[in-house]
Amino acid sequence: MEVLTPSSVSRFSVFPNYSSTNKKSKGTHLLHCSRDFGERNGLSRAPISVELGSQADADVHQNQLKAISTEKEDKPKDIWKLFKEAQQNILYLNKQRLLAMEELERVSNERNSLLDRLEQLEVKKETNIRRDNFSTSSELLLRIDSLVLTGMIGSKEALDLRRLVMYSRGSLVDDLYDILSMNDTGLLEELRHFSQKSKTDGFHIIHICTEMSPVVSVGSLASYITGLSCSLQRRGNIVEVILPKYACLRLDEVQGLREIQAEFYSYYNGQLHGNRIWTGVVYGIAVTFIQPVYYSSLFSHERIYGYPNDFERFAYFSRASLDYLIKSGKQPDVLHIHNWQTSIVGPLFWDVHFNQGLAGTRVLLTCQSFDSQCLEQPEKLALCGLDPSTLNRTDRLQDNNKAHLVNILKGGIVYSNKVIIMSSIQAKGQVIDAFGYGMEPTLADHKHKLVIAPTGFEKSTWDPSKDNFLPQSYNADNMQGKSVCKITLQRRLDLPEATSEILVGCIYSDISDFDLDKLKTLVWTASRRGIQFIFMRSGEIPVLSGALQLFQEEMQDENVKFVDKYDEGLLHLIISGSDIMLCQSYDDHLLQVPLKALKYGSAPIRIYFSNSSLRHFGEYDNESTNFAKYINNTFGNIPLGQAIDEIKNNPSQWYRRITDAMSKDFSWDAECSDVHVSAYESLKRL
Repeated sequence: MEVLTPSSVSRFSVFPNYSSTNKKSKGTHLLHCSRDFGERNGLSRAPISVELGSQADADVHQNQLKAISTEKEDKPKDIWKLFKEAQQNILYLNKQRLLAMEELERVSNERNSLLDRLEQLEVKKETNIRRDNFSTSSELLLRIDSLVLTGMIGSKEALDLRRLVMYSRGSLVDDLYDILSMNDTGLLEELRHFSQKSKTDGFHIIHICTEMSPVVSVGSLASYITGLSCSLQRRGNIVEVILPKYACLRLDEVQGLREIQAEFYSYYNGQLHGNRIWTGVVYGIAVTFIQPVYYSSLFSHERIYGYPNDFERFAYFSRASLDYLIKSGKQPDVLHIHNWQTSIVGPLFWDVHFNQGLAGTRVLLTCQSFDSQCLEQPEKLALCGLDPSTLNRTDRLQDNNKAHLVNILKGGIVYSNKVIIMSSIQAKGQVIDAFGYGMEPTLADHKHKLVIAPTGFEKSTWDPSKDNFLPQSYNADNMQGKSVCKITLQRRLDLPEATSEILVGCIYSDISDFDLDKLKTLVWTASRRGIQFIFMRSGEIPVLSGALQLFQEEMQDENVKFVDKYDEGLLHLIISGSDIMLCQSYDDHLLQVPLKALKYGSAPIRIYFSNSSLRHFGEYDNESTNFAKYINNTFGNIPLGQAIDEIKNNPSQWYRRITDAMSKDFSWDAECSDVHVSAYESLKRL
C-alpha cells in the first residue's frame, strides 16, 4: 500500500506548502483510503494511507484528497477536448491545403487560358490583316465603278484597272491602300502609274442576290453568300455582291459605305428609271446596293419577302443589276444568281445583255430548295424587257403543271450554264426523282448541268480551339476543355453538375417542325435514365407555340431545360458542352447544327430515325456529297437510345469516333468551295 505523504502530495497545485506547524503537530493518525476510492479517482489500485495530526488536519487532508479526485476526473475530459481541437485543426489544415491546390490549379488554368486567348488574338489579328487586304481591293474595285459612272474613264480602261487590282492582291496591296483616301482624280492618276506585278488564275464572280449576312439575313441564302464569298476570296478569286437597298439593311455592318454621285438608269415597264448606287465592303467583299428612285416603294417594306408584288420587286432589281454591269463596264467570268428571286437574270442575260460586252461571262444558278418557284402570268415578263411569246413554252418558262403560267425558277434552270443544288444529304438522283416539287421533268432534261454541293459553316467563328465564347478551348488532341464547357453549361442552366452525365442539346428554329408526341416520348424515356436535355430556339424573334408551352409544363424534370431566348454565347456553349446534338435533319442549311456539332465533338443524332434515307435512286447515287457519305457511315444510322448506350458501355470507341469527326473539315473552305470552283472551271471551258 502506498503512503501519500505531504512531500509527495505537494507536487499537485491544489495543495499548499506544509508549514512548520503541520510538521510539529502532536499525535499522528493514519488515514486509509479504500481500494474503491483510489480506483474511482485513478490514483492507485492499492490502499493509501496518510499521516495526519489533529482532526482539523485530517479534515484539511480530506478536502485535499477530494480536490485531487476532482482534478483526476476532469483531466480525461481536458485531454479529449484537446484531441478534438487537434483533430479539427488537422481537418482545417487539410481543407486549406486542398483549397490551395485548387487555387494553384485555377491559376494554372487561367494562365493556360490566357495563353490560348493570346494565340487566338494573334490568329484573329492575322485574319483581320487578310480581311483588310481583301477590303482594300474591294474598295478599289468599287471606286473604279464610280470612275466609270461619272464618265472619267471608259469601259476598256476600267477593265484594265480592275485586272490591275485583281492581280495585285499580294505585293501591291499596301501601296494601293495608301491611295484610297485620295479623290477620284488623284486615285485615277495613281492607278495609272501602277503596273501589273503579279498574275492570278482566279475568277471574277458577281453574285446578284437578295440576302447577305449580316447586312440582310432571312434564311440560309444569307450565310451561304457571305461564307462562300469569303472562302472564294481566300482562294485568290475576286467576288462582288449586288443587293437591293432595303430600308431594313444593317448598314452599320458595311465598311466605307458611300453613294456614287452619278446618274444611273435602268429599264422597267417600257421606260428608263433612275437609281441611286451605294457601295461598301462587308467582310472584305465589295457590295453594291441599288436603290430605285421612282419605284422607291419596292424595297421600303419592313420585310424582305412575302408581298403580292414580289415578282415585280425582284424583276426590277434583276434588270437594274444587269444594266449596272453594262454601265460600269464590268466583265465578270461568272454571274452567280440565286433562287427564283434572281432567276429572271438567266433569260435577261441571254436575250438582252449578252451582246453588250458580256460575251465572256457565263451564268450559274444556285437553288437552296425547290419549294418556292414563283408562278406568274406570262405577260408580266414584259415588265423587265422580255418577250412573253418566245418564253411561254414547255422547254423554257412555261410551268410543268399549270400551262397558263410561267415558272420563274424554271427559267433560271433552263437559261443557266450550270445549276448547283444545295443539299448536304440528298444525292443528285434523289433530287431529280423526288424533291423537285413539280420541277422533276425540267431537272431530268437538264441533269447534265446539275451539281450537288453541301452547305458549310464559318470556321473562323466556329472552332473550339479558338472560340472566344467558351470558358476553355479544346481540340481533338486535348479534350479537357470540353468537360469544362459541360460543367459551365450545367451550372449556368441549373442542371446537376457532373461530367459523367450525358447531356443532349437541341437547337430549333420552328417547333412546328417537330412531331411533339414522338419528341415527348423520346425525351421522357431518356430523362428517366438520368439523361440531361437542353432545348433552345434559334433566331431573335421569340416564338413560343402553345404546343411547346404545354411540352414544357408536362416535362417537369430537373434534367430538362428550355431556353426561350436566343443567346449567341449560349449557343456556342450548348454545342460545345453537349455529348449529343439532336437534329431535325442533316440538311440544315440555316443553323448548320450537324456540321458545327461534328467540329465541337458532339454527336449529331437525328430526332426521328428511319431507314427512308437508305433508299437508292438509280444511276446518280454516287453523286452525293462527301459529308453525306461520312455522316451515314458514322452517326446517320444511330438512334438516340443506341447512342446513349454506346457512350455508357463503350466510351473508348465512342471517343475515337468523336475525335475523328472533329478532325474533318466541313466548313465553307472545304467541299462546298471545291464544288463551286470546279463548276466555275467548267464554265470557263464553255
